[in-house]
Amino acid sequence: MIKVNNLKKSYKDVQALNGVSFRVAAGELFAYLGPNGAGKTTTIRILTGLAKRSGGDAWINGFHIEHEALEAKRQCGLVPQSINLDQELTVYENLMIHGLLFRMPTAKRTEKMREILAYVGLGDREKMPVARLSGGLKRRLTIARALVHSPRVLFLDEPTVGLDAGIRRRIWALIKMIKEDGTTIFLTTHYIEEAEFLAERVAFLDEGRVVALDSPQSLISRQGAWAIDRVVDNNVKTIYFKTKEAAKEYTAMQDESFSFRRVNLEDAFLALTGKRVK
Repeated sequence: MIKVNNLKKSYKDVQALNGVSFRVAAGELFAYLGPNGAGKTTTIRILTGLAKRSGGDAWINGFHIEHEALEAKRQCGLVPQSINLDQELTVYENLMIHGLLFRMPTAKRTEKMREILAYVGLGDREKMPVARLSGGLKRRLTIARALVHSPRVLFLDEPTVGLDAGIRRRIWALIKMIKEDGTTIFLTTHYIEEAEFLAERVAFLDEGRVVALDSPQSLISRQGAWAIDRVVDNNVKTIYFKTKEAAKEYTAMQDESFSFRRVNLEDAFLALTGKRVK
């Protein structure tokens, strides 16, 4: 569904992407992780036609992102980091404008809008001005807007940023439902638990390069299953163990304070890059 081959992007003296390659299968939920400035949003902007590549190639559902730009864009729905809804218009009017931009016939547009609003739990708020919605409902509306034209691929760029934990989990449930209905999802996030919960595969991006690509479970298992965090000279030192028993045996011989936890994706990223995702 998504094919990226040696994709490059430079801004003056900054190399934002330096030969990125990956594939995303139809119906897959693919997470793209990395610290700020790694190139995540740049990748999405190129794939959705909002920025030009400096090199390499990419295809969306078989359409080249530049040589067949219009067809490629029609395959995509985009939920950006910032909520860019028209605050003065109603929920319904925001979706209507999107449908008009994609030249949807009136009858089909109206039917799809009502269907999508019910799907995301906003069916009873279609006449409400967007300014009166909560942050979580606005995020649901941005997702609904991206789905109006029935895209094959949904790009989610930090879809739960700034939301509290409870609202984030409700958005996760919606993303799961969209995926189960057959939409391919490309997700960027700073929330490690979000990628672990949602994604079938994860790519680690660092300084414009993909440094690892595998399932969350496989990436985590490279480090172990359990971790001990110790404070040594005002720094946190982490030791990894394959089994809970081995970790407990180690802690029984220690006098200083420590924390005991499961290994997560951030441990795997840190081991590969020396950096944290957040």
